[in-house]
Amino acid sequence: MSDSAQPPKLGAGEAYLQQPDAEKANTSSDSASQHTLETPAVGPVGDAPDGGSRAWLVAAGTAGILFCTMGYANSFGVFQAYYMSHQLQNETPDRVAWIGSLQNFLIFASGAAGGPLFDRYGAKVIYPASVLYALAVMLTSLCKEYYQFMLAQGVLTGITMGLLMFPAMSAMPQYFNKKRGAAMGLAIAGSSLGGVIFPIALSKMLTGSNMGFGWSIRICGFIMVPILVFSCFTVKARLPPRKTSFFLPSAFKNILYDILLASIFCLLIGMFVPLIFIPSYAEQQGITPTLASYLVAMLNGASIFGRILPGIAADKFGRLNVLAVMGACTGILVFVWPKVSGTGGIIVFSIFFGFTSGAIVSGATVALSMCPDDLKDMGTWMGQGMAIASMSALLGPPVTGVMLEKFGGFTQVSIFGGVFTIGGSVLTMLAKTRTKEGIFGRI
Repeated sequence: MSDSAQPPKLGAGEAYLQQPDAEKANTSSDSASQHTLETPAVGPVGDAPDGGSRAWLVAAGTAGILFCTMGYANSFGVFQAYYMSHQLQNETPDRVAWIGSLQNFLIFASGAAGGPLFDRYGAKVIYPASVLYALAVMLTSLCKEYYQFMLAQGVLTGITMGLLMFPAMSAMPQYFNKKRGAAMGLAIAGSSLGGVIFPIALSKMLTGSNMGFGWSIRICGFIMVPILVFSCFTVKARLPPRKTSFFLPSAFKNILYDILLASIFCLLIGMFVPLIFIPSYAEQQGITPTLASYLVAMLNGASIFGRILPGIAADKFGRLNVLAVMGACTGILVFVWPKVSGTGGIIVFSIFFGFTSGAIVSGATVALSMCPDDLKDMGTWMGQGMAIASMSALLGPPVTGVMLEKFGGFTQVSIFGGVFTIGGSVLTMLAKTRTKEGIFGRI
């Protein structure tokens, strides 16, 4: 018989379908007994589905986690202004800012544990973290003294936020490749939505009702609980766990990874400064406390589009290209911040800043996801990298608070934040030199 007359070779899946039923049963039994712990949840190990109900449920669950965590943390501008006129009115602005600064630092620093835990044990690590986070929010409602706010809101919520966020964000790249920028932007937009709802709700409850601080915070906690339950059921790992060392120090031999970490460090310093102090700046300009707190909601509302639209553009024009452009635009806005005056001007500034800075958060995570060769290492690379970049959140706001107390204005603050943000944009372009596409490539 000639070669052309031979039956066509079958792929593994087709061959399995044409086995007799008894052989199928044996094959399935053997496979199940040998690979129960190793079989990925969806699709082949090396092939991201880039869509489908399972993938989009993971994206929705990740958005829910970011809504409850970063969305709540992005509301600290409201807390900053409220604490300075109520419970902590005898404290200096930089001491109050340390609460939010420590929280933001620990969100990213705890990723050094959250990312590797996901790589080793899968998404089930978010179950205990969800319980502890809800408890931390409830404990904040009972605080009265500075050290209590520092421990509950600064330390406990910060750590548990990171243990929730990084497993969820590490699961996302396992399901998306070509559409990763859009999917990550959509998921991270959950934090912006939370940053709209929580500031408005808190402002209304804290300054527009007799509900009091305690119940205002507890209601926020009750909003989070069902969303966290939904996320626990939807966020799943697609790939089998990694059973090697907990940390991967060899990642720092990757020059692209190192330059990106330096750029993200600088970008986050510039981003966090206006994010926390815009309400205080607005009150200094004569805007009422209620409207000043709504500026945080406006800023985060604009960042919803800033995280989705640049994410879509990044998939088309290059992820590092878009991150560098948005970083430069954010830096320019930070420089002109002290020249903005009037209610209309401050509102417009908040909207533009929300859009451009929103692209930094989603763009940074997408940029880091380009570095590891093996997706099973994604959580560790992302977690330990962001833990280092998180030093920016620890340094930026307190330094800003000291500047405000010393100079009494925002000119020096804007120079400080603007220089770092522009520097981060330049470093992002420098990182392109370590890619095969080069500095002028679409990467």
